Amino acid sequence: MKPRVTLSSAEEILTFRTRHREEMNCQIVHDSIHRREGWTLSYLLQLDDAAVGFGSVAIAGPWKEKPTIFEFYLLPQWRYRAFDFFDAFVDASAPRFFEVQSNDTLLAVMLHSHGRDVISEKIVFADRHLTRHPGNGAVLRATTSEAEIRTCLEQRQGGGEWELEIGGVSAGKGGIMFHYNRPYADLYMEVAKAHRRRGYGAYLVQELKRICYRLGAIPCARCSPKNIASRQTLQSAGFVPFAHILLGVLERPPKPILKKPRV
Repeated sequence: MKPRVTLSSAEEILTFRTRHREEMNCQIVHDSIHRREGWTLSYLLQLDDAAVGFGSVAIAGPWKEKPTIFEFYLLPQWRYRAFDFFDAFVDASAPRFFEVQSNDTLLAVMLHSHGRDVISEKIVFADRHLTRHPGNGAVLRATTSEAEIRTCLEQRQGGGEWELEIGGVSAGKGGIMFHYNRPYADLYMEVAKAHRRRGYGAYLVQELKRICYRLGAIPCARCSPKNIASRQTLQSAGFVPFAHILLGVLERPPKPILKKPRV
């Protein structure tokens, strides 16, 4: 039985994406781009007439003119033929790059077997510890209304922002973004240069985590592997690293040359 790959739709592959989310059981950084019209091409993977998985290629936004594989999923019982299906998917979709969350095990295997020039763009963090850093006079003030934040949470797009003030003066800011798979959200923050190295960054992240849980979401975060200060701040606030966002160039291995039998 030969794998068959056909151009599909986000609705048609939704059952497989749901299975994929359940297996990942974490924040999936690029989950939301399926909801952005024209940003992806999705392909149904079939064996005879049975659907067995899907693959998706990003083609718009940051991936415009650089078609990039970012999801590839097979039902567990068909993974013994993973390379056959992946080769058929690549033949049908003609991508040029990879962007892979490293704990997406099956696609990470394909990245390291079919890719080159692999680098880590971001480290992905999950919350694992409760912290109690003192504010030392800092106050967190919402700059986005509660109603707007709740709407963003429900619609899974956009988010809210907060400002860190010390003595009535802005010392930093941060936010929570909701355009990820439920129930996850992504935190970001920045502390003004004059107030760094005083624990305000960890306090700001800690408080954003608290707000996130109050809203019914699970906080996550990302930063560059080279940004040591951000890494340390996130870890001080109870986050732990669990994955990388890996980038690579697709390079198909040469097909074996079949020798004609001697007569």
